[in-house]
Amino acid sequence: MYDNVNELLEQACAITPEPEIVTRALARDIELPHGAGTGVLITLDNGHDHTKPNTLGPWDLKAINDTYDAVLARKDVSAIMVTGKPFILAAGANLKMIGAIGSLEHATLMGRIGHAVLGRMHTSSVPTFGFINGLSLGGGTEVTLNCHYRTISTACPAIAFPEVFLGILPGWGGATLLPKLIGPAKAVEVIIGNALNQNKMLNAPKAQAMGLADAMFEGADFLERSIDWAARVVTGEVRVERARVEDAEWTEQEWTEAIAAGRELSRKKTGGIAPAADRCLDVMAAAQHNDVAENYLLEDAALGELIMTEEFRSGLYAFDLVQRRAKKPAGAPDRDLARKVSKVGVVGAGLMASQLALLFIRRLGVPVVMSDLDQERVDRGVSHVHTEIDKLIEKGRTTEAKANRLRSLISGTTDQADFADCDFVIEAVFEEMDIKQKVFTGLEQHVSPECVLATNTSSLSISEMASQLQHPERVVGFHFFNPVAVLPLLEIIRGENTDDATLATAFATAKNLKKNAILVADAPAFVVNRILTRLMGEVQKVVDEGTPIEQADAALAPMGLPMPPFVLMELVGPAIALHVAETLHQSFGTERFPISRSLQNLVEAGRSSYYDRDENGRPHVPDEVKALLVTGDTPVDPDTILERCRDALAEEIGLMLTEGVVAGPAEIDLCMILGAGWPFHLGGITPYLDRTGTSEKVNGQRFLPQGVASLPA
Repeated sequence: MYDNVNELLEQACAITPEPEIVTRALARDIELPHGAGTGVLITLDNGHDHTKPNTLGPWDLKAINDTYDAVLARKDVSAIMVTGKPFILAAGANLKMIGAIGSLEHATLMGRIGHAVLGRMHTSSVPTFGFINGLSLGGGTEVTLNCHYRTISTACPAIAFPEVFLGILPGWGGATLLPKLIGPAKAVEVIIGNALNQNKMLNAPKAQAMGLADAMFEGADFLERSIDWAARVVTGEVRVERARVEDAEWTEQEWTEAIAAGRELSRKKTGGIAPAADRCLDVMAAAQHNDVAENYLLEDAALGELIMTEEFRSGLYAFDLVQRRAKKPAGAPDRDLARKVSKVGVVGAGLMASQLALLFIRRLGVPVVMSDLDQERVDRGVSHVHTEIDKLIEKGRTTEAKANRLRSLISGTTDQADFADCDFVIEAVFEEMDIKQKVFTGLEQHVSPECVLATNTSSLSISEMASQLQHPERVVGFHFFNPVAVLPLLEIIRGENTDDATLATAFATAKNLKKNAILVADAPAFVVNRILTRLMGEVQKVVDEGTPIEQADAALAPMGLPMPPFVLMELVGPAIALHVAETLHQSFGTERFPISRSLQNLVEAGRSSYYDRDENGRPHVPDEVKALLVTGDTPVDPDTILERCRDALAEEIGLMLTEGVVAGPAEIDLCMILGAGWPFHLGGITPYLDRTGTSEKVNGQRFLPQGVASLPA
């Protein structure tokens, strides 16, 4: 396929510094059972423990190619088998290396060397087998996809193509081979759908069911059974049956419908502003009629061009934030100061409180007691937790035995004295300062001075909430995002008197809850709600000026937000949106945070949304809502709406950084990605505002240095 493979590798290695860790391809001969002859087992191994998975760059591919050279030159080999070190096949390409590429020529070369090396297994005259023994992402999956046959271990935790999620495409055979192997519809689901749905991964049974593997074996003896299976394939004892014949039998209509569905999903998820999905779909569509070699050339060109886009640089920046920076929160105290949490109290038994209680029993495995004003509310809250546990069983996420254990951990009470032995108590009551202060002063009569008192407030001052306590130092903000089980962000807020031990306990608890915690100053509405309220306020303002709600919503589509602003308000609830706006209005005034009379009318009318929905789920503004609107007669055009919203966001973030609400722009971006679903391909909110020129226009400077989340200057 690429006759000059060694020449290509020399070029790539010459312009890429050799990394400290190189993934080697270790080969050993195996006498195959069933008289199948001599097989060669090639194991990818970077020589490190599981904290550093195998990755693939020019030097790694060169090492693999050297082994392939030696094996393919032999005449006595009846099977070539490729696998990874224990529990890890490969985590894909070396993203740090790819992010440093500065030219289109170099970027295109990355595709060519991947095809040149991995494609040798596809074109081999000797049967080739990929044994997916563990984590297999991107280029790692393409290692085995280029083989003739594949097995997978039941212990494999994840197999995926995350490239479109990052802003590129599977450019080492994935966009070409996968639709030919499992069909265009399933390939679009795996490569486009899963990537754009927060990088969803496949487990082993799902991967095999889709056709990514020909056989699946238990993890304990996976390698032994895979070798035995491969031997029986070589001898002809096992014939691999696939749903259809590779390369041939999906119809024109199936291809057309699958590609169209992928484009529609891309439009919905990215607003059409991220090129990776559509470019990938172009290559996948061409695979219908092209042979593999022809389509690999298209992959080369597409990969090179996408590597050189701002969207890919932003995706790498966001990936680095989530994978690295989020694990080492800026400003977190010494973890050794954290106290042990062996029992948790939840004040409140409503929906949010029930979600919190379920999370604590699932993640911490400690007793949790819920309280409310009367037994009926308490019983309803505990019952909700039991119902959610039952759903976990139905979905196969827990066993009956584990479910019984979870049920035994949850209890309810109307007497706060039952919190006496709690180490951590969180309140989730009505968002009103007087109520929350009374809750904490009541709790202080029962709990120990070291018990952490946490508040799930979305906007109120932690310091004021603690001001009436004898021990204000143990009060901390612990702000979750809805739905609690899904969104990974926790804003941890330090009040004026919060001590290091309380803060360390909060961060340790967040980690045990498998949440990403960001330290935030005690500023009105903290980070996510302040930014979203400023955005919502600007959109509401153009509606109040006379712009139809549907048009105002549509104007922000180029941002690629997970949902339009007024649909988001429907999810949050107009009453909560109004409450946060009023809090910020009191703190910062009318100019930045005006109070909309239309929104007040909506809340007073008891409406949950500006929209009603027809039988197909399409939103429309009913006449009864139009009657609630107080609007002018100067509608705003879409481009101006978008510009005004960008300007408002840049101004507010600039002010927040000046105030020291968080450590820096990266924390703003982490909060918006993890707590608000800000599009990953935009890299966070600050790279987006930098890239559009809004940061310099509004604040006179970029939020991030040139070359961070963007192409080098």
